[in-house]
Amino acid sequence: MIGSKILREPVQNQSRLSIKMLEEAGKDQANTDRYVRGEAIPATLLSPGAGRFWLAVFLTGIFTGLGAAALTRIVQMVQHFVWGGSGLNILETAESVSPSHHASALLSAGLVTVVGTLILRQVTNANSIDVTAAIWFHAGRLPWVRTVGSALLSVINVGMGAPLGREGAPKQVGAVLANLFSDKGKLSDEQRKLLVACGAGAGMAAAYGVPLGGALFAIEVLRGMLALRFVLPALITSIVATGVSWIFLPDAPTYHLPKFTNSYPLMLWALVAGSVIGLFSVGYIRAVTWAETRRPTGWLRYISPVIALTLVGVVSIRFPQILGNGKDIAQLAFDSRIAPLLLLSLVFLKPVATIGSLGSGVPGGLFTPSLSFGAVLGGVLGLVCTHFMPGTPAGIYALLGAGALLAATTQGPVSAVVLLMELTGGDRRFILPLLIAVGAATIVTRTIEPRSIYDAKLTDKEIEARMRARDQSLPITG
Repeated sequence: MIGSKILREPVQNQSRLSIKMLEEAGKDQANTDRYVRGEAIPATLLSPGAGRFWLAVFLTGIFTGLGAAALTRIVQMVQHFVWGGSGLNILETAESVSPSHHASALLSAGLVTVVGTLILRQVTNANSIDVTAAIWFHAGRLPWVRTVGSALLSVINVGMGAPLGREGAPKQVGAVLANLFSDKGKLSDEQRKLLVACGAGAGMAAAYGVPLGGALFAIEVLRGMLALRFVLPALITSIVATGVSWIFLPDAPTYHLPKFTNSYPLMLWALVAGSVIGLFSVGYIRAVTWAETRRPTGWLRYISPVIALTLVGVVSIRFPQILGNGKDIAQLAFDSRIAPLLLLSLVFLKPVATIGSLGSGVPGGLFTPSLSFGAVLGGVLGLVCTHFMPGTPAGIYALLGAGALLAATTQGPVSAVVLLMELTGGDRRFILPLLIAVGAATIVTRTIEPRSIYDAKLTDKEIEARMRARDQSLPITG
């Protein structure tokens, strides 16, 4: 009996190994067949179906750049109309208007949200699909009328003072354009998914002037894989979109930094603070998920945005820093121009305003609000260190905090570092502590929470399926 068992076990193991080898061979053959049919991502210009694919890439980049420039101008015009000034700095003008102006402006933004939602429901019966969900579970297909309408509504809201990001709109428009050109070019599902991710990343790249960061965001955060076959399409789409947008928008960094110096104590702080920020990021991601999955339904969806944004308007009378996407807060934090008590207040008020608005049904992005939350959180965590390192400017703590929280909440450490470098026009002086903070925050967050802020609308089952597909490089089935 023992001898026969010993003889059977190698045979069974060999059988399992043979079956596994046959399965792998079948997958390789299937991939080869897809390549021959022109369904895979073309590696060169001579690959089957390459002409249609690369033409779609270029057209997506061109029209996404135009769309991002138009949406940016809309934000500026709305902001100028509602708040006055140049339309570039909402904080500067919000501090000079009357308290009633704050309340009425945000009340109006809530009413615009309700009216816009009603119009979209009348025009189209299609439900909105998140870009991430579309890429992973709908082969990149999006309802274009509903998605473009939501994008326009979000930039109008941000211009009126809603505490959400404006990058969501160009990201949505880029994804819709990529979907359109995928249809025209009769691209395969795999090509469409990549192109939609590239279009969304190109929208961000064009809106903020960050071509490399936008490309990495597309493949690392949205497509979920830093694969070589994805790099060139993402780069070309973002480069073309950014180049087109620069015809209409200024070619300048979003944030301007003072001179920072590096030190070993700062690197030690980056390691400790990055780990703490990772824990904060878990709470932030879960709060965003809670807000996205519990948006009001029925008649509540028509009064919640009005209530939420009116409350934001009332609070902004005392704290105008919570208005808009948070760009102004981050700049002040980088310049070390926020008082400690205000920093402590904004660590609570800014994310609450953002999540409350999002949960009420107001459309908008999360990129810049997350960056600004990280900046004020980093500033708060650096307050203690200013007593032990008096020569270190407080702004460096805000900068490292912004990068750490951005990386952890997007689950994209590589793209977060590059995005922050491009947004600030920064050099290598702070790159090492930035990498340390980003690495510590991301590993802490990823250990506890598999989601990112862009996965908030996905169910737990979809998250598991996406992680399995991403880690194994297999398509999702079923």
